[in-house]
Amino acid sequence: MPQLNAETLDHLPTSVAVPSYDRSTVKTGIVHFGVGGFHRAHQAMYLDRLMNAGQALDWGICGVGVLPHDEQMAKVMADQDCLYTMLLKHPDGRREARVIGSITEYLFAPADPEAVIEKMAAADTRIVSLTVTEGGYNFHHVTGEFDAEHPDVMHDLAPNAAPRTTFGFVAEALARRRARGIAPFTVMSCDNIQGNGDVAKKMFTAFAELRDPELAAWMRENVLFPNSMVDRITPVTTDADRSAIAKEFGIVDQWPVVCEPFEQWVLEDHFTQGRPPYEDAGVQVVDDVEPYELMKLRLLNSSHQALCYFGTLAGYSYAHEVAQDPLFVQFLLDYMDLEGTRALSPLPGVDLPLYKRTLIERFANEHVRDTLARLCAESSDRIPKWLIPVVWINLKNGKTGNDGGISRSAGIVASWARYAEGTDESGAPLDVVDRLKEPLMAAAAQQSEDKLAFLRNRDVFGDLVDNERFTDAYLRTLDTLHARGARAAVEELVALGR
Repeated sequence: MPQLNAETLDHLPTSVAVPSYDRSTVKTGIVHFGVGGFHRAHQAMYLDRLMNAGQALDWGICGVGVLPHDEQMAKVMADQDCLYTMLLKHPDGRREARVIGSITEYLFAPADPEAVIEKMAAADTRIVSLTVTEGGYNFHHVTGEFDAEHPDVMHDLAPNAAPRTTFGFVAEALARRRARGIAPFTVMSCDNIQGNGDVAKKMFTAFAELRDPELAAWMRENVLFPNSMVDRITPVTTDADRSAIAKEFGIVDQWPVVCEPFEQWVLEDHFTQGRPPYEDAGVQVVDDVEPYELMKLRLLNSSHQALCYFGTLAGYSYAHEVAQDPLFVQFLLDYMDLEGTRALSPLPGVDLPLYKRTLIERFANEHVRDTLARLCAESSDRIPKWLIPVVWINLKNGKTGNDGGISRSAGIVASWARYAEGTDESGAPLDVVDRLKEPLMAAAAQQSEDKLAFLRNRDVFGDLVDNERFTDAYLRTLDTLHARGARAAVEELVALGR
């Protein structure tokens, strides 16, 4: 069985959709940082859809990896001529395989930083896009300010340094374009951060200010950073996925991507040098993305946090297991209806009850097999951006009563605190994956002596530890988690009623 690459593309089974366009005619127009599963199942997929319709052939993607572990992706991309399989897993068990061809080259930045800079500095590059995770924007969770003391940032600010960060690469490329009289590219963030374009603008110009204030001023005046909202559940690719693709579709693919059928991309129409006709591929191109992104962050993303820690502690391993448990489903709906939705702006034209029911259906798709471990990872980059704003809004609204309008959110934070102790309810170890793993686990270990130890990390939680309404609700759930376990804690939260 041959490996997927340009030579074998025409010999795949007819059940596999392949690019209908001549990839040799595709020109690079986009440089993308962070070629992981989500980018390949989302932005690259939308472009492939356009190319199959005979459009956007001058908007091919050059992928870039800046982290050491990206070297493996570089190898796979080289072996497979940047082709990969996207496998859709439908709730009824059906599978669809499609080969994506919109990524036409890949650069591993540590091996050749100059090639990356010149690719971005080239006039044909009109968009630089990003899926670098929530933590890739290098800002303080409470103050929102750029962390100028990060070692890699300090390295990149040294004279004549070869960049290590996206900030260093983007700033150098823009400096060269400015010096050469070439119009700047658009910086398009596709990460799960509220106001991701605004955040990107603040962080990239903050870095430029430290490097060259004149460059920063030019960027503020000339570079556009559109906001966007992106959505598609894309679990980590497993060896079982690779084997299934080989067995069912006759494709040997070292790194396919698997995803659910649902897809959504809402994008502000703010571009410096044009853009692909994304609307022809199903993207919602709008003037203001904020209402849509808040809906997604505060309902979908926060609901993921609502299910992952409680679910793991209760003995589940996958999101679909939790989302098929009626008790947990009721808890998720209560959070969404009574806390998440109350923190949203008006959404004309959106059927919120349908959206929330669809979320539960998506979570319950057993064929996607989205792991709770993935959802539990990097919580310190997620909870402060997704859930804590819901808490503050509902605290400000001043709702009183037996749930206080924040009890479920406080319970989610308590479940994270219990999870960070590093063992489940059977005593089995949990692999806590977080950039703040050490201080978080150290604080969680102190909870038997100081029940608020976890909340005292003001870099993560701000002043929540000083709010009695929040701490009362938090401690109720934390005490139940320690005394009777996760299921009992969720039962108590559901019993608060509507």
